[in-house]
Amino acid sequence: MAAYVLIMVLFLVGLWAVLAKRNLAKKIIGLSLLNTAVVILFVFAGGKDAETAPILLGSPGLIADPLPQALMLTAIVIGVSVTALALGLVYRLYLKFDTLDIRQIEKALHGRDE
Repeated sequence: MAAYVLIMVLFLVGLWAVLAKRNLAKKIIGLSLLNTAVVILFVFAGGKDAETAPILLGSPGLIADPLPQALMLTAIVIGVSVTALALGLVYRLYLKFDTLDIRQIEKALHGRDE
């Protein structure tokens, strides 16, 4: 039960960073924390009742299902790719507007449109 609480805390910290922070780099870190919390949840829940790894050398007994780990490996790769793309876009925004504050970027964009 404590593990689920820690995973929920990690998820909520990531969600808070995405919703409350104005700095785009901090928002990306929050998205990464959200992704990490979901991956940890799936890996933890997938191997919760298992006793051994899915390597069948002797009597099998209760083994962990490898499917959640395989899916989460894919989710990790996608998360790293999305983070890299977002950091690249944020870098380009910083070069153009000389700030990472989302409100200042919005003001600069709306000032040009008017």
